Order: sequence, then structure tokens, then C-alpha cells
Amino acid sequence: MASLVSSPFTLPKSKIENLSSISQKHRLLHSFLPKKPNSKNTQKKFKCAAIVGNGLFTQTTQEVRRVVPENPKGLPTVKIVYVVLEAQYQSSLTAAVQELNRTGELASYEVVGYLVEELRDVNAYKSFCKDLEDANIFIGSLIFVEELALKVKAAVEKERDRMDAVLVFPSMPEVMRLNKLGSFSMAQLGQSKSPFFQLFKKNKSSSSAGFADSMLKLVQTLPKVLKYLPSDKAQDARMYILSLQFWLGGSPDNLGNFLKMVSGSYVPALKGMKMEYSDPVLFLDTGIWHPLAPRMFDDVKEYLNWYGTRRDTNESLKSNDAPIIGLVLQRSHIVTGDESHYVAVIMEMEARGAKVIPIFAGGLDFSGPVEKYFIDPVTKKPMVNSVVSLTGFALVGGPARQDHPRAIEALMKLDVPYIVALPLVFQTTEEWLNSTLGLHPIQVALQVALPELDGGMEPIIFAGRDPRTGKSHALHKRVEQLCTRAINWGKLRRKTKTDKRVAITVFSFPPDKGNVGTAAYLNVFASIYSVLKELKNDGYFVENLPETAEALIEDVIHDKEAQFNSPNLNIAYKMGVREYQKLTTYSTALEENWGKPPGNLNSDGENLLVYGKQYGNVFIGVQPTFGYEGDPMRLLFSKSASPHHGFAAYYSYVEKIFKADAVLHFGTHGSLEFMPGKQVGMSDACFPDSLIGNIPNVYYYAANNPSEATIAKRRSYANTISYLTPPAENAGLYKGLKQLGELISSYQSLKDSGRGAQIVSSIVSTARQCNLDKDVDLPEDGAELSASARDLVVGKVYSKIMEIESRLLPCGLHVIGEPPSAMEAVATLVNIAALDRPEEGIFSLPTILSQTLGREIEDVYRGSDKGILKDVELLKQITEASRGAVYSFVEQSTNEKGQVVGVGNKLTSILGFGINEPWVKYLSDTKFYRADREKLRILFQFLGECLKLIVADNELGSLKQALEGKYVEPGPGGDPIRNPKVLPTGKNIHALDPQSIPTTAAMQSAMVVVDRLLERQKADNGGKYPETVALVLWGTDNIKTYGESLAQVMWMIGVKPVADTIGRVNRVEIVSLEELGRPRVDVVVNCSGVFRDLFINQMNLLDRAVKMVAELDEPEDMNYVRKHALEQAKTLGVEVREAASRIFSNASGSYSSNVNLAVENSTWNDEKQLQDMYLSRKSFAFDSDAPGVGMTEKRKIFEMALSTADATFQNLDSSEISLTDVSHYFDSDPTNLVQGLRKDGKKPSAYIADTTTANAQVRTLSETVRLDARTKLLNPKWYEGMLSSGYEGVREIEKRLTNTVGWSATSGQVDNWVYEEANTTFVQDEEMLNRLMSTNPNSFRKLVQTFLEANGRGYWETSEENIERLKQLYSEVEDKIEGVDR
Repeated sequence: MASLVSSPFTLPKSKIENLSSISQKHRLLHSFLPKKPNSKNTQKKFKCAAIVGNGLFTQTTQEVRRVVPENPKGLPTVKIVYVVLEAQYQSSLTAAVQELNRTGELASYEVVGYLVEELRDVNAYKSFCKDLEDANIFIGSLIFVEELALKVKAAVEKERDRMDAVLVFPSMPEVMRLNKLGSFSMAQLGQSKSPFFQLFKKNKSSSSAGFADSMLKLVQTLPKVLKYLPSDKAQDARMYILSLQFWLGGSPDNLGNFLKMVSGSYVPALKGMKMEYSDPVLFLDTGIWHPLAPRMFDDVKEYLNWYGTRRDTNESLKSNDAPIIGLVLQRSHIVTGDESHYVAVIMEMEARGAKVIPIFAGGLDFSGPVEKYFIDPVTKKPMVNSVVSLTGFALVGGPARQDHPRAIEALMKLDVPYIVALPLVFQTTEEWLNSTLGLHPIQVALQVALPELDGGMEPIIFAGRDPRTGKSHALHKRVEQLCTRAINWGKLRRKTKTDKRVAITVFSFPPDKGNVGTAAYLNVFASIYSVLKELKNDGYFVENLPETAEALIEDVIHDKEAQFNSPNLNIAYKMGVREYQKLTTYSTALEENWGKPPGNLNSDGENLLVYGKQYGNVFIGVQPTFGYEGDPMRLLFSKSASPHHGFAAYYSYVEKIFKADAVLHFGTHGSLEFMPGKQVGMSDACFPDSLIGNIPNVYYYAANNPSEATIAKRRSYANTISYLTPPAENAGLYKGLKQLGELISSYQSLKDSGRGAQIVSSIVSTARQCNLDKDVDLPEDGAELSASARDLVVGKVYSKIMEIESRLLPCGLHVIGEPPSAMEAVATLVNIAALDRPEEGIFSLPTILSQTLGREIEDVYRGSDKGILKDVELLKQITEASRGAVYSFVEQSTNEKGQVVGVGNKLTSILGFGINEPWVKYLSDTKFYRADREKLRILFQFLGECLKLIVADNELGSLKQALEGKYVEPGPGGDPIRNPKVLPTGKNIHALDPQSIPTTAAMQSAMVVVDRLLERQKADNGGKYPETVALVLWGTDNIKTYGESLAQVMWMIGVKPVADTIGRVNRVEIVSLEELGRPRVDVVVNCSGVFRDLFINQMNLLDRAVKMVAELDEPEDMNYVRKHALEQAKTLGVEVREAASRIFSNASGSYSSNVNLAVENSTWNDEKQLQDMYLSRKSFAFDSDAPGVGMTEKRKIFEMALSTADATFQNLDSSEISLTDVSHYFDSDPTNLVQGLRKDGKKPSAYIADTTTANAQVRTLSETVRLDARTKLLNPKWYEGMLSSGYEGVREIEKRLTNTVGWSATSGQVDNWVYEEANTTFVQDEEMLNRLMSTNPNSFRKLVQTFLEANGRGYWETSEENIERLKQLYSEVEDKIEGVDR
């Protein structure tokens, strides 16, 4: 650490304003660095590294790793150049070379080393190539980043034949092929038949951790065998294996002997001289290591015996009551002597009273050692209370190929919390401290995303790196936090249930009494009630629990809304300012945004108020909100404000006064994880880190939202447990739509009689009454139509109402611990059955049925979309037959109560005898009676597995496991219809390997959608292609679809992703204009803040792709990217590459455009104000030429790029979330904004791609809003389903209306009738009005207010009577809430 502080780099005064607001809180930021006496001016000592130097993540250079010999004796000089992933070899190699030069009689040695990450820098790469020109020996190790691997390959290849030896240890095959040692070569790697090369073949079926472990096994056996082989080849192969042994041995002695052996044997100038070297000193491959132990241990009993005899510890550490923490270490750090950060963790754990068992492994597979050293061989129970991996890598496979199932199997056997902390690899400590991004994106991909797939939690950075020696050093504040949190997770395992204290935290968003307990798809209070009952039965101390969930609501928010006259929630605690400042060490950092405490949020002017209610050892608290929702000025700030004092006081109360053993955040989602700070890899100056403190965090998260769940995991250290979204149903038809369906049926039976024309005119007038004239071209009333024209009109109306009828919607709200009944699962199963799954050999039900009639389902879809009556009818028959077949299958698998009984056994009996299979029986009465039995059987076997998963219930079980300090099995989040592996819920949700997308299948789907979008825009726009499309990238939809929208951007500009040998996508290639067959379309990409956090590598990829396209020598009328970039470069006087910035998002640590907050809280004056928010918050560009800088404001380029947009575009990817269900969609919509920026003032076309079903559609935004209103807000099936959830249901209805106003505000694409019908449904119907008002008056007041606002802002024209009635209602409900009329 000392070296870090003794060489601070100062900066000129003028640059200080460039520091981010976070790094200016230097008092906090550097609180883990030793204090210097003269700290008056320390603020100027740190410079945001990104702004100086090369704009990359690291400014370190090879010069700190260069040793040049003095060589007074004029000995032959051997020059060695090495490239490694991490710096732990640096000090060891340097020491070895210095020792050789001090004692050497035969040769002198020059050495220079590069960290693979430094090769991104043009100058460093030039210097690397130059160093290779006179090098004798090249050494490479762990080179797994493709773009850098290719750079190493290119440079070394040029010199390979000239060099005396090239040694590459486990790396990508491309680099491994460079190996040569005398006659030994790996040029044929992966092709040869010899057993040596078979190791490196990609063997997906083997469960080993790739070739690194095979190599280790080889290292142990081969030298013995090779000794006896006479040929030179065998001798050279033996030398290679010995070299690997020396390298893995890592100590200065081993490395010195390694260099002597290789140079003595292969450098011509030393031939004939007797270069003496010793054999490698071998260390254990796996074992237990403790810095104070006399040796490494191979047996856990021996280690514990030694532990018991230690004299340097106090007795409490030896007692059987001391918690035991397992640590997983990287062997290379121990053998190279770069282990001070490990020592610090071990000492800190012991100082806090915990025993440690620190294990290591030489390979990349830790699953064996974990089972061997952490599980008692006799009792099979874990010997540790929690495990912390300090390697940062996935448990099996390190940076190469991972084997997650094997890791999960080992961790489930162990069954304790599993934390994966990480040392900085690619950045020095200062560079990380000053970065707003935090951790380097490649390290995030390798050491945060991959361990999450194993169920790893809490990516805390515990060690930094010294820029000069390359050695790791502990970051003491971080180590303290890591150790405390690991011990606290371990305590959950040891503490009795009666003593355990749990703080359940609910959200209130937007801040309003009617919104307490908001969470996506969840009936929060009914769920909490079910959790409390379960905990009580399980032995937790829960007292005074009310009789019902409704009574619980009253308790927490006083007298349940309706009749209460206290304006406040229940106050659980009043915290004085002094107490608050004492408990909240970071409180002064909040004053910059909020002034002195207590402030006016969550306060009574003297104290800070904590809202909630305690039930024995369980506290239910209400998380405060961001605090700036109601302040239009603050919403305009480009960077988000810190938490306010009330927010901080809440978490100080939970941790330090209530003394929670765990906090349970209830539902998707709160504000804690979205507070400012680094994106990933936080310091103790980052607010989420300060707020969560040392409390284990368990978080119920919707299974279909893996992206935000991942933010909660990384930024609030949450163990995220998935819950199911409510069972889906088909929207069905109602009122006029139902009547239309009946008219169409009678037309089909009577169309050839004389009544055909008459029925068509009824269909046309009913369709008008249902406002379908905006979606379908209807003929004028009384127009004469031919029989085929009548068929077409009916076909188009029919197609539209079928689209409405079959749309899936989640009905009601989910209650934790209440899985859907089998019958409720039917619609979900029908949709699972509607997708072809070629990779699993499963044909979809519509495919099987259409093939029975000699048709392909795609043709039927296309025909139906065009309104061809016979195709619409056929699609309806296929849909009905699919539902019937699935229904008959599910019916067979359930008992009278509608519960699934032993699906497994039932299935076997069903699948045993062909003719009686229920689906075959059902289809035998339809036109599909000849459907392929075998394909059906395979499909229904799959559906049987899915049904088991849908009705399985593990949400409460997993919560109890987490609270008992056990391991929660990880699983992917996403859409259960696309990916049934998301089920059963109750898993620790993870996203995916960010470098694995887009997949080939996603690229295929994307090409279809983009081609349809461009065709649609051409048709709507006089046959012209759009020059620019402005679109949005979301985190969740890219996880669910494996990168479809990412691939859409690539296909618009005409590039394709290229995967490397490990299947990671880090490159793109240009698609020729001939193959593309159209111009390259320019893009303006708005990435959500969540996408930016999860997929920064993909933003880098897209930015490189756009810039590559802008630099192509192509005609401007065929390359709009180039056309606009050249124009913008000229106007702004910048380089073309900078003008081609197209990948935008928020500033690091900020999320959303705040348009949603302004709309939800009605805190905006006019649309221009909303557009300013969007521009100020969303104009931060990512630059692949300077990725270390993070997000940089480029508002001018952003505005100019948007001003060329002819179309705006978003994706809908799953049936549960549509345009008006959440505010994110309109929050990111720039339609009206683009119109204001365009020179011609023309409104761009707005499109939505809907890939929620097998029949992907591109609709206009207004079509989609209408479809949404018809299937949800105005649909009795939907709103009655919501109202069955009571209090929460009223809020859901109000939220849909508010989000509809949001669309009016950002796009103007909402028809007047939508508001008119909503008013008729919810306000003019007296019975409905009274239900809403009595169930949740606050949300009802907001509903009335939203109608008035829609009218006042000019989005809804209606009669004076309607407006008067609404005003009168508003004052009635106000009085009711304030208790005037009691």
C-alpha cells in the first residue's frame, strides 16, 4: 500500500472540474488509504485516469517490468519477452532475472513483460512488436481475450521462426499454436491424432474444466515416460512439460532454473556451455495453505490439528463455537509470493473471531478441492459456515471454458453461502478508484458474470494492484467489509430461528399512500402475510400478526387508506439528528445534494422518521423513495442525486438499531441498487455499498427480469430469489369485439346465401364502433363489394380480433408460495408448445398441425396477416386445436381440486399406450386427426416436464434456505415460454455470459424483424428506406432473446457477429452491399442504464462496428452511416470516427431519462421539459477508442444524429410486459423529440416489433397502444383479475392509465377513444367507481387526477359533463381520505 501513496500523480488545477462528483468526495474515496499528515490539498492528488493518457483502462506500461543487465563481463545476452493475464508473475520473474545477472557466469538476461490488457494501447503494442524483433525467447500465459490474443498471434508469428524458443502456457488455441521448442511444435493443435493434441480439442461433453486440467495431469505423468524415449522430439516435448512445471511452480528459484534450462538448451550462443539447473521444486497441486503454517497441508484433519496447537491466537479462535470460513485461493499467487492480499483476508477473519480453511488448486477446477477440504468425509456435512472465493473466477474453468453444472453440483453438496470477491487484474488501485465505470468490462465478464452462473454473490473488490511492482495489496476497508459480510452470512447458519431478526423492506413508488407495497406482478401484502405465517410455523419469533393480509395493510399504513385521518404511515422509530450522524458515517456526503439533516423528507423537522411496524423479530419497513421525483429541476440533472438523509436513516436503523440478521427486499424493485456509484465493483464511497452496510441481503425478484435482478446482485450484494409472474390467459373478446366474432361466424356459414352483403355491412359498422377503423381499411358504408372483396374485409377484421383474442396477459397478481393450478398453466403451456425448438428436436404444435394439411405454418401466418379469409380461419382452427389438445393433456394430469398429481407417473401411463393418448383422442375429432404421432409424443413429453416446473413451488423454500445460511440454487431469469429452464421459481437468478450474445439464432430472428421493419417503413414512406432509425436496447430483452435487439442494430448497419473458438462474440465482420441488397441504415442507439451495466462489452462492439462502417469507402446513398458521419464531422469540426458516435446511454451510475418519474408524479410543465430531461440524461456516448473513459457527454452529436431519424423503434419480447405495463418504454421513447430536432419538423414513424409469439410482427406504435388498451386496460378479464387482488389491483389499473398519458406525452400516438372508453369503464359505471374508491382511495384519487391531467394537457377531448363529474369526484375522494366524511 505504501508505494501507492508515496507516488501520487498530481494534476493541474484546470482539470479538477473534470472529476466526477463521486471522486470529489475524496474524504470517503480514499478512506482505505493510509492518511498523510499534510492532507490540506489532497483532493488534487487524484486525477480521473481516463482523461489523461491513452483513454484506456490502464496506464501502466511494460517499462516497470523491464530489466536490462549491466553486463560488465560482456557475456552473451538472452532477451525474454513475456505476456500474461495477471501481474502476479512480475515480481517473481524480475527477482529471478536480477539473481541470474548477479551470479551468472555464462550469460546475462534482459527481460520485459506486458499485461495482455496493455496491448490495447497503440504505443504499447508498437513497443511489444519492437521488443520481439531481437528477442530470443517469448513466453505467454492465460491469454483468453480474443481481440488481444489475435494481436499477440500476429506479432509473435512474424518473429517465431527466428526466435530460439516460444513457450505458451494455457491460452486460446490460436496462441497455443505458436509453441515451438526445438523440434516440438503445436502448429497442428486441434488437428493431429496424437494424444497430446487431443487434450486441446473442444470436448463439450467432458465435464472437466477444459484443457488446463488435462495439461496438469499430463505434467505429472509425461516427464517420467518421456525420459525413456530416445528421439529428439520426445526430449523437446519433455522440455516443454518441464517448462510448464517450472512456470506453475512460480517461485523466483523455479523461474530462474526455467530460464537457465531453456536458454542453455535452445539459445545458439550458449550451445555447448554446461548451463547447470535444478529440477523444478514441486508444490502441491491442491491443498490447504496458511501463511503461519510450517507447510502446505493435503489433509484437512492435519491442518485443523496444527490450527489447534497455534500459540499466536487467542483461545476463542480454537473453540468449537468459532465460525469457520472457507477461502478459495489461486495457487499461482501463493507460489509466486504475491499473496499479501490473501494474508490480509486471513488475518482480518481471525481478528474477527473466525477460523479459516484456505484451500488452493493449481488447475482451474476447484470443485474437487471444495468437496475434499470443506465437507466432512464422515458426516457429509459442511465443515465451514460460508465460503469466499478470492480468485474471482468461476469455480470450474477459470477464464477458459466453464462447467457450471459441475460447479453447482459441488456447491449444492456443500450447501453454504458462496461469495466470490475479486482482486483488481487489469487496473491499478488509483485507476479503479477514479473510474466511474468501476471494474474493467473484461474483468466484469470473466470474474463477475461467470461466477454468478455458479450462484456466486457479492462481487466485492478486496485487493488492488501496485503500478510499479505489479503486486496485489489488500484494500483494508474493503477487506473489513468482505470479512464481516462473510461472517454474517455464516452466522445465519449458526443462529437459532427464534433469535434471528429479519427486516422486510417494501417499496412505495411513486411516493403516495396508495402505492405502499409496489412490486411488479406481486400481491405484496398477501405475499408478506404468507411469508410471515410460514416463518412463524418454522420457529421464527413473529408476534401480534393480524388475522388477514388486509389487516396487515391497515397495520403498516394505518387504517387502510379509506377511513384514516392520519396523513402518515405508521412510524416505527424517530431518529434524532445526533444519533443519525453517529450511526451514519457517510451522512456528510449527502449534504451536497440535500443540505444538513434532518431535511424535509421522512422527517418531522426535528427527527428522521422510519416508517413501518414490528412483529416480534420481524420488522416490516417502507423504503423511502429517491426524493427528487417531485422536483422538475432535479429531474433535469444529467447525473442522479445521492440518497437523502431519510433514506440513509432507514438503513442505519435496520442495521444498527433493529440489528437485522438479514434484510428481505420484497419484490421488483426498490431504489437502493440504483443509487449513484460505480457501475460494478464499488468502493466504499459508492452509495449502494454504504447503505447496505454489512447486512446479508435477500431479494425477491420477478423471474422475468434478470437484468435488474443482476444490478441488485452486483450493487446491493443481493441473493436474488425469483418469483413467478401471474399465470397467463388469453385476452379473449368482450362487448363489441365479441359481437364481431359472432357476426364473422354467421358470415362464414351464410356468405354464399343472399345475406352475405348484409352481414358484411353489420361487420363494418360494428368494427367502426369498436374503433377498428384505425387498424383495418374499412369500406365506406353502403359501398358495393364483390364476393372476394367482402372476404378480404372480413378476413382483415377477423385477423385483427383473433390477434386481440389470443394475446396473452398475466391475470391478477402473484402471491408468494401459491403456485398456479394446472388449469391456470394451460395458456402458458399452449404458448410453450407454439415455438419450434430445433436444437432439442422438438416441433411446435402449430407446425405439426399445419403439416398434417400439407401447409407450412409460416405461410399460414403470412396469409392470416394479409387477411386471406381461409388462412385466418385455418389459423383459428390450429389455435383452437392446440388449446384443446393441451387442455385434454393437463386434465388427465390433475385431480378434482385442479392440482397436478404425480405428473411423472401419469405421463408414463399416458405415453405408454398410443391410441389413448389424450391429445390423440382430442385431435381425432378434428381435421388434424392424421397429425404425426411421434412428433406429438416428443412434444408432449417436453410439455409434461414443463408442467411439473410451472406448478412446482420453491419460493418460500428458497427464502428459508437463504435465511438459514444455505446455498440457493442458481438459475437463469427470463421468459418461461422461450426458456422453461427459468422454472421452477425460487432460484438465485442470474443473467448470462455477456460475451455469448448475440447467438446465431438471435441473428437469424433479428434479420427477419429488421427486413420487415424496413419493408414497412418503405411502404409507409413512398418506397424510400429510412436513413436513420433511433432505437432502444434493454438489458432484460437481450437476456431473454440472447441478443436479438443487439443483432438488429448490427443488421441495420450491415455487419455480422463473429464468435471465437470459445464461443464468445468480441468481433464483427462487414456484410457486403451485394449480400445486404440495400443501403446501410444509420442508427442512434439508446442503451438503458441496466444494459450499459450488464453489456458494456457489447456497447464497445457496437461502437467499433458503427465506426468501421462509417470509414468504408462506399457511395453515400448506399451507406447512410458514412453520409451522416461525414456531414456531422464537417459541421462540428471533428474526426469522422468521433462524429460516428451512435451508442448512447446515461452517465455511469445513473439510470432512466426521468421522463417516467416526471409523468408518474405529474411534475412537468410541457413536453419540451420532458425532451430536455431526455437529452440531458441520455446523451452520454461510449467510445471504443477510449473505453476507459466510460460514458462521455456528447450532446451535440446526439442531437444531430437524432435529427436524421426517419423512424423510432422498440422491441416487445414477452407477453407479461407490454407498452403500458411499465413506464420504461415511454421513458425511452424519442418520437416527439425527433420531430422537434428534424429540420423539416416531420414526425418520424414509430414502430414496435412484437416477438412475443412465434408469428413475429412489426406494428406502428399507435397500433400497439390500441392493442394494449383493448387487451388490458379496457378488458374486463384483465381488470377484474387485478381487482381480485384488492388494494394492489386498483393501483395496477391507475398505473396503466398513467403510462398511457406517458405515451401521449412522448409520442402523441394515443387515440382519443382510449381515454373515453377508460372513463366509461372506471368512472361512469357507478358500481365500479365505488369498488375502486373503497378498495384504495389514494390510487383512485390518482386515477381521477390522471383523467383530468390528460384533458388539461390536450390529450383527451371529452364533454364538459365528464370533466365536471371528474372534478366533483376528485373533491369527494379528497374529503374521504382526509376523513371529513366519516
